[in-house]
Amino acid sequence: MEEAGIALFLLEWGLLAILAVVAAMFGSIVGLGGGIIIVPALMLLGPQLTGQEIGHATAVGTSLTMLIVTALASTLSYTKKGIVDFRSGLLLFATSGPAAMIGSALTGRLQGSAFSLSFGIFMLLMAVLLIARDSLKPISRQWPIERNFTDASGKEHIYGYAIAPMLGIGFAVGFISGLFGIGGGSLFVPMMVLLFRFPPHVATATSMFVILLSSALGSGMHGWLGEIDWLLLVALIPGAWIGGKLGARIASRMSGKKLLWLLRVTLLLLACQMIIEGIVKL
Repeated sequence: MEEAGIALFLLEWGLLAILAVVAAMFGSIVGLGGGIIIVPALMLLGPQLTGQEIGHATAVGTSLTMLIVTALASTLSYTKKGIVDFRSGLLLFATSGPAAMIGSALTGRLQGSAFSLSFGIFMLLMAVLLIARDSLKPISRQWPIERNFTDASGKEHIYGYAIAPMLGIGFAVGFISGLFGIGGGSLFVPMMVLLFRFPPHVATATSMFVILLSSALGSGMHGWLGEIDWLLLVALIPGAWIGGKLGARIASRMSGKKLLWLLRVTLLLLACQMIIEGIVKL
């Protein structure tokens, strides 16, 4: 009986580690951070993975804390390749950090049905955005602040922004990040590419840097409120580190289009499941 219990414990930890690797890898490739997969997975699969249900606030707090590890692994890899725009990232963090703390403080105030429904709708919108983003073109507006980046092939990319829109985007994304535990890259990357003409790989890398900083503040708030499952986090962290490294490596070597389509389908399925659960619980 004791051996069976140990075997079950190891199986649960193995499944959690695999979940973390997959979520972190996808998150790192497209700048999502992985939380958009981890949060619904923990809520929906909690009884199968841990033997008990995982509340939405605990899932969000644990996910956001795990994102620190994913974002750190990715940021270190991207920094070695010289594609992180730290200056732009710090500007975004100026508002995303405090906003992440506000969102984190409000997570536990949402009822379970309201959270499931709103998170499902948010994931559905993100899936649609990921599907449509290939056909969307960056705007040609001339911004007051101009930046440039020369990639490994020697090609120069010119992009720019204005401070007020960047701060506004940082606040909105930071708030959503803290509220849902998703990191914020799902909004940062398309906005940086479409509004400010960031090169996609620079937007992804810079997004992970911002996620690293804002997740630290947001998870601190969740920790203060007692909304982090530390044992669950220990099981997820190794996979998050490995997945973050793998994702950054894959992103630098391939377009990731096939993986991106798999992510789109996964988000659609998870979104539908969360919406149904939210409606049932009303």
